[in-house]
Amino acid sequence: AGKFSPTMPNYYQNKLRLALIGQSLFGQEVYTNLRKQGHRVVGVFTVPDRDGKADPLAVVAEKDGTPVFKFPRWRVKGKPITEVVEAYKAVGAELNVMPFCSQFIPMNVIDHPAHGSIIYHPSILPLHRGASAINWTLINGDKKAGFSIFWADDGLDTGPILLQRECPVEPNDTVDSLYNRFLFPEGIKAMVESVQLIADGKAPRVPQTEEGASYEGIQKKSNSKVNLAQPAEAIHNWIRGHDKVPGAWAVIDGRTVTLYGSSMLGESVPAGQPLEIEGASQPGVVTKNGLVLYGSDSKALMVKNLQFEDGKMIPAAKYFYSGDTARVELTDDERKIAEEIRGIWKGILSNVAAIEETTDFFKSGAASMDVVRLVEEIKQRCVGLQLQNEDVYMATTFQDFIQTFVRRLRGEDQEEEMVIDYATKDVNNMTVKMPWQCFINGKFEDAENGKTANTINPADGSVICKVAYASVGDVDRAVAAAKEAFEVGPWGRMNPRDRGTLLYKLADLMEEHQEELATIESIDSGAVYTLALKTHVGMSIQTFRYFAGWCDKIQGKTIPINQARPNRNLTFTKKEPLGVCAIIIPWNYPLMMLAWKSAACLAAGNTLVLKPAQVTPLSALKFAELTVKAGIPKGVINIVPGSGGMVGQRLSDHPDIRKLGFTGSTPIGKQIMKSCALSNLKKVSLELGGKSPLIIFSDCDMDKAVRMGMSSVFFNKGENCIAAGRLFVEESIHDEYIRRVLEEIKKMKVGDPLDRSTDHGPQNHKAHMDKLVEYCEVGVKEGATLVYGGKQVDRPGFFMEPTLFTDVEDHMFIAKEESFGPIMVVSKFKDGDIDGVLNRANDTEFGLASGVFTRDINKAMYVSEKLDAGTVFVNTYNKTDVASPFGGFKQSGFGKDLGEDALNEYLRTKAVTVEY
Repeated sequence: AGKFSPTMPNYYQNKLRLALIGQSLFGQEVYTNLRKQGHRVVGVFTVPDRDGKADPLAVVAEKDGTPVFKFPRWRVKGKPITEVVEAYKAVGAELNVMPFCSQFIPMNVIDHPAHGSIIYHPSILPLHRGASAINWTLINGDKKAGFSIFWADDGLDTGPILLQRECPVEPNDTVDSLYNRFLFPEGIKAMVESVQLIADGKAPRVPQTEEGASYEGIQKKSNSKVNLAQPAEAIHNWIRGHDKVPGAWAVIDGRTVTLYGSSMLGESVPAGQPLEIEGASQPGVVTKNGLVLYGSDSKALMVKNLQFEDGKMIPAAKYFYSGDTARVELTDDERKIAEEIRGIWKGILSNVAAIEETTDFFKSGAASMDVVRLVEEIKQRCVGLQLQNEDVYMATTFQDFIQTFVRRLRGEDQEEEMVIDYATKDVNNMTVKMPWQCFINGKFEDAENGKTANTINPADGSVICKVAYASVGDVDRAVAAAKEAFEVGPWGRMNPRDRGTLLYKLADLMEEHQEELATIESIDSGAVYTLALKTHVGMSIQTFRYFAGWCDKIQGKTIPINQARPNRNLTFTKKEPLGVCAIIIPWNYPLMMLAWKSAACLAAGNTLVLKPAQVTPLSALKFAELTVKAGIPKGVINIVPGSGGMVGQRLSDHPDIRKLGFTGSTPIGKQIMKSCALSNLKKVSLELGGKSPLIIFSDCDMDKAVRMGMSSVFFNKGENCIAAGRLFVEESIHDEYIRRVLEEIKKMKVGDPLDRSTDHGPQNHKAHMDKLVEYCEVGVKEGATLVYGGKQVDRPGFFMEPTLFTDVEDHMFIAKEESFGPIMVVSKFKDGDIDGVLNRANDTEFGLASGVFTRDINKAMYVSEKLDAGTVFVNTYNKTDVASPFGGFKQSGFGKDLGEDALNEYLRTKAVTVEY
């Protein structure tokens, strides 16, 4: 018997009548998946509506027509409520399933069904019995976390174990990250599996041992104060064990301040400003990265965010700069200069009687020209001062401006020179310098767990260098940096035209480094250098220049509406950025796919976190270096290399990400779409798989059809999302076409991608090449004619022979499935059968691209209208342009890259109606 999968219905299995007792999104997912498995839920027992809003479990059950009961309690003074128990018994359940239940359920309900009751608990019992199990897993510094499905008892979490699962605890895991990464998704699967084990009579009942058992109380705000007189790791565990709820707190400046986002620091502690904290063994330090706390062992940890009693949350690095906290103390000389600046303000704001601490520069009537005057007058007074117009917009009151001025005067806010630990390689007549660490908040740094993975040169299988292997914690830090950059950084307040200037500068830097970027693309992805230079890098540069020009042209509309007389109305729309966006790109065009999505995202005013493909991360990290040189503010662009299962999944699940753009396979696209929906209903755009048809009619320009047909399949060694996956050639020219194509294939030079005369480089990685060989073997077994190729080239590296199949019938695997490699699949069609070949061409679940070759313009227009694909090429192929929208239909995805349409993927429309 195969392993049970909760995602695939098995209707032949035994099924049960179930009562679900519980609540929350977790309960909703358990309910939905149990029904998918064919079990019958005869009743849902959940909590009453709160503020008129039903619990998620109730919402989905009511929609399905399942009986829903919303009892506020089951017991009064320890005794069961008779009417409640009777209502429960009436549904006739054979098993109670309790995925998450905050109510006390009487034992005569627990024991009533024939199979009893099972309940989910988020710890590895008997450890951490009680309601705050996840918190205590982290507080105690456990190296393993997990959950238990056990047979419910009297509420003390001591019942026999049915099933347990465990996972490692990452060094900077929080309650949220543990829950989202493992406890939630795996817990749902385990609950469904447990029910099926019971239905099949295979469910164990393993008595809990008391050895190692523990019971901890519920953590509340009142008992979550941090004890700072203990080792740093214990402080770190306490803070993350309470993050986000209920929140660990300390007393700073006589006020309760809640601490979030803790991580352990290594030996090096950045410089900063001391901060006295009640009960600490030594003062904390407010640094550019956050608040450093010291334990009794003198080791250090970093806290990212602080929340005050009024609910306001700030980056810990901004503690001394927030309006309601202690501020930088000025020296006597600085006070004298501040009074001179007050005089400059008064000279500009002549309409204001006196410049008070709270005087606002712009509310007092200042305009943009006054900003220039203010900055230049101060710079004339303080020669060499690094003060910019943006500083005035970021600190508009006199007191805030003086704080900014003093920090500039002291040099406290000067950006540290970027430090990069390059991996270098002498190749292609140059020394290539490649960053290999995560790029987060404007800095290159190791993954928090220190893990790395090798990236391989497909031309010979050698290791190019090691690359950071990001963890969930790294993703969370990158998202936090992007969120801060969007909400409080200069990027969100920047004039659109200034944003465009930065993108133009970035494109210029990419052009300056185009040979280095093309070399990196070639050794990391296997792209032929000349193609990498022209397309991989060249089109990337064009893309950033194109979208840089859009920055100040994003417009809304005015809309005439019916007036509510006697009043008048004005309705207009605004196009706004979404916020933090995630971008996940594939390995076939590493830099170009980055550009296609990132340029539109940034032009719209968003910030981003990007995951390059695990096998081709190097050009994205080199790009990150160039963004700093271009002056893109820190946190706007973050690059986190790593696995799709960890980094990609966390991006899909992260609650602070508002949009995810993905290019890759259709199955992964479906999983991403599901995760984005379940987490926070992110906006999604997907460019997925293809099986693009190319129809060649007998009245074509044969020379051009052969040349372009070759390009449609073998361009970028077939690793091309719009590659012609199947050619349909009209019967009367079929044999001649095949003869001429075969001649051209035999002329192709397969070899070193850095050799300028090479036509065909290595496939991207070994696993892909192996799949291509298997693909060809399947084609031969099914009866297609292998005219040429079909094997790996006998040389080091991952080289695949250019391959040609004919006599391919519609039912064959190679006629339906994408190879994503240098494999031409040819079928013939009867002369003049236009509608017949169109039906065959459209008989696919994919719809990314298509093509037609004919000299008959009427035929060309008819076929282009009927082809069900997002792009149709007529008498050409692979002709993409930065101004033309690109994207597919059906299971090739939705949403567009490139062109004006791409901007709308990263914008939202707000309608405003004013009555006057």
